[in-house]
Amino acid sequence: MTQFDLTDEQREIQDLARRFTADRITPFAAEWDEQHIFPRDTIKAAAELGFAAIYVSEEAGGIALGRLEAALIMEAMAYGCPSTSAFISIHNMASWMIDRFGEADVKGRYLPDLVTMERMASYCLTEPGSGSDAAALKTRAVLDGDHYVVSGSKQFISGGGENEVYVTMVRTGEDGPKGISCLVIDKDMAGVSFGANERKLGWHSQPTRQVMFDNVRVPVANRLGAEGEGFRIAMMGLDGGRLNIGACSLGGAQRCLDEAVAYVKDRRQFGKAIAEFQNTQFTLADMATELEAARALLYLAAAKVTDNAPDKTRFAAMAKRLATDTGSSVVDRALQLHGGYGYLMDYPIERFWRDLRVHSILEGTNQVMRMIVGRDLLKD
Repeated sequence: MTQFDLTDEQREIQDLARRFTADRITPFAAEWDEQHIFPRDTIKAAAELGFAAIYVSEEAGGIALGRLEAALIMEAMAYGCPSTSAFISIHNMASWMIDRFGEADVKGRYLPDLVTMERMASYCLTEPGSGSDAAALKTRAVLDGDHYVVSGSKQFISGGGENEVYVTMVRTGEDGPKGISCLVIDKDMAGVSFGANERKLGWHSQPTRQVMFDNVRVPVANRLGAEGEGFRIAMMGLDGGRLNIGACSLGGAQRCLDEAVAYVKDRRQFGKAIAEFQNTQFTLADMATELEAARALLYLAAAKVTDNAPDKTRFAAMAKRLATDTGSSVVDRALQLHGGYGYLMDYPIERFWRDLRVHSILEGTNQVMRMIVGRDLLKD
């Protein structure tokens, strides 16, 4: 991007994502939410535009864009449905990890189907006993000839039970981050099973289940990177994932701001449109200002991650924290401006309020984001 604006190419990408959202996501998102429908066909249609392999290399069939372009796409799709946009983000993260760290063999076996979303991928780090303390994970992979034997479980896995591919962090060595490796595990490998679909506050358009491994034999060829590099790989994946989830918050919040502006012009109380009250105008002004500030930081962080800047992780954490907190705050005020109607499912605000709430928890809680930033500021 230029210093203060998007390039023409970036605007074209943004417009393409917005048109796709207007045609294929926004008209159906309320039904997906209410009926808990996983829109597999719509998600596969996004892959036809390259949105399943946004930063996968062209050699592997991807469109090889940067993290800012990815954020623009996620933001645009979240304007229609944050849950669906976030699901596509997770698939992109897993596909990128295979492309970036996999040997030619594993890339050749998985990426062609992941690029087209004939197969979909999940990212498996969190466990029942390790969330924020991800380096304490217990899922064990024991080397046995040319296979690892994997036992353990992963919690809160988006796409669990539906997706065919699971990029999974496992313990192959000592306690702590240096003993973690990364394996690509197939849904149909013997010993892979799934828990019940979680009953969630939001994100109803995508399934979330526990993924369980009972002596699953995984070829050594399915390892990404060397033994002991899994935690570093996982954290590099999260830099981009945090940007995308922040972008999903921006897109959802922008939709709710636009809905609120339209509503206050139409809604009349005390003999005039509530848009004419100064309190309404001040509230909208604050919402718009805070949203633009969060967007500017997120775009800057995306540029840093693309450029592999030394402070990319700190900026990704700052941007994720600010964008997700701001997004939830903007949606909450949009609901308040709608009054009682904002609480009804007849209006989209309550769905966005529910969907965006989890963004301050996943991809690292916002408390962990503050830890990352604080430690980076204080390091020697």
